[in-house]
Amino acid sequence: VIPPDRTWPYQFHVVQQSDINAFALPGGPIFINIGTINAADNEAELVGVMSHEMSHVYMQHSAKQAPKQEWAGILGALGGLLGGTTGALAQMGIQSVAGGVLMHYSRGDEAQADAVGAIIMYKADYPPTAMAAFFQKLEKLVGNGGPQFLSDHPNPGNRVEAVDKEIAHWPPKQYQPTSQAFLQAKQEAKGIKAYNAQQISDGAKTGQWAQQNQKSGAVLPGAPNTAAPTSTAAGGTLTNVSYQQVQPSGDFKTFQSGTFSMNYPGNWQASAGQNSVTLAPQAGVGENAIAYGAIAAVAQNPDSNSLDQATQALIQNLQQTNPGMRVYDSSRKIQVSGSEARSTMLQGNSPVQQNGQAVPERDWLVTLATPEGGLLHLVFIAPENQFSQLQPTYQKMLDSLQVK
Repeated sequence: VIPPDRTWPYQFHVVQQSDINAFALPGGPIFINIGTINAADNEAELVGVMSHEMSHVYMQHSAKQAPKQEWAGILGALGGLLGGTTGALAQMGIQSVAGGVLMHYSRGDEAQADAVGAIIMYKADYPPTAMAAFFQKLEKLVGNGGPQFLSDHPNPGNRVEAVDKEIAHWPPKQYQPTSQAFLQAKQEAKGIKAYNAQQISDGAKTGQWAQQNQKSGAVLPGAPNTAAPTSTAAGGTLTNVSYQQVQPSGDFKTFQSGTFSMNYPGNWQASAGQNSVTLAPQAGVGENAIAYGAIAAVAQNPDSNSLDQATQALIQNLQQTNPGMRVYDSSRKIQVSGSEARSTMLQGNSPVQQNGQAVPERDWLVTLATPEGGLLHLVFIAPENQFSQLQPTYQKMLDSLQVK
């Protein structure tokens, strides 16, 4: 259906979310909510949603969203772990990272996706009008609050008329009817427990999804194995962690990536993801939390002309996703790896608990630009009452940083 020289390895995934929505990521992954399957009256309507999302990938609309995705990826990386962190860093679930908070298309994007989606449907022997009819049906729900799909995929205007005009001169053909396979799939979808957006957000904050992922083996590629025998890891908390268990050794190893290198204590571990690395003692990391160590990550920089603006944007994002996080010491200019950087002290709640309460946490945020115009972020983490003991090690790590 799609020309071989422009095709992508499309992968379709069903999300256990009751809200009507779908989204596509750069490179081909496409996610369809259970709510969307239940809302489709026939096979052609569901195919219309899938074709529309394929078109966003084909037209590289999803790739245009990459800067936003990189920002959210950084927030996820600051948590360092799959499924959200419940300490003072990044309480963000997989669904919110990958989905609605990122992929907000323009009306121009939507018009193109409708046009290309109509071509895909026609070549696959489905009526293109079903795509526009489904979207029109969703608009009638606006009086009841409307589905999230309409917020992420705004109506370009006269959707049905535009598709009708697009296909007006196409040769008539016999379209596929709704298959028994679709009816069976829809019946199965009704029997699957689905969660709304609020439940998904709450589950990410409590570590519910990360625990289920761990049990089922559904771990994202590159996600570190962070189970620690000294951690309860329940709900993203750490207990019974002594300083002796996380104390850095005097010798150092070197972490190397394509963007930077940095030394870290020889008795700590490096867990690298696609755009980030966690350098931490095993006992200082749990299933859903990091309490000791450092995280470094690289992202595209939407404020490449101003390091101060980029730093403030990152801090604001952290504060929005971590209620109670505040700036302890304002950003100041420093030199790192021969370049100008910014140093900011943040304060929040640690995943380390005492008497059932989270202890205060200190997070040292360092930001600097990369030669390619990106933004390198480093966060050095420790409970507030132990930060001074670890700060000399953190300073040595920062002094060893080399940006390539």
